[in-house]
Amino acid sequence: MSNRKPYVREMKRTWWKDHPFYRFYMVREATILPLIFFTICLTFGLGSLVKGPEAWAGWLEFMSNPIVVVLNILALAGSLFHAQTFFSMMPQVMPIKIKGKALDKKVVVLAQWAAVAAISLFVLVLV
Repeated sequence: MSNRKPYVREMKRTWWKDHPFYRFYMVREATILPLIFFTICLTFGLGSLVKGPEAWAGWLEFMSNPIVVVLNILALAGSLFHAQTFFSMMPQVMPIKIKGKALDKKVVVLAQWAAVAAISLFVLVLV
């Protein structure tokens, strides 16, 4: 055995800031944080709904706090950003062919947004 130490390249914590692709990736991944907050809020909301009217009123009061409203708006923005990046990648990851010819990427992306709009409208009408 040799006594040589293996080369270990030093990696700074900010390595991702040097390249625009990695910066975009890290920002996209960081948008999950407000979504986690939103999910926790909804979970507690369901729990308070089960506990009764007083707990539900307390949860509604908490949700009307301006800081919570801002965090929920950030969660919505993060969710829409995730949807946009996912929808734009979809035609590249899974190209759709009809009669041997690839479907235009814009058609696929617009079809996905149309499905989101239709489902949202359905839920709004239902509720």
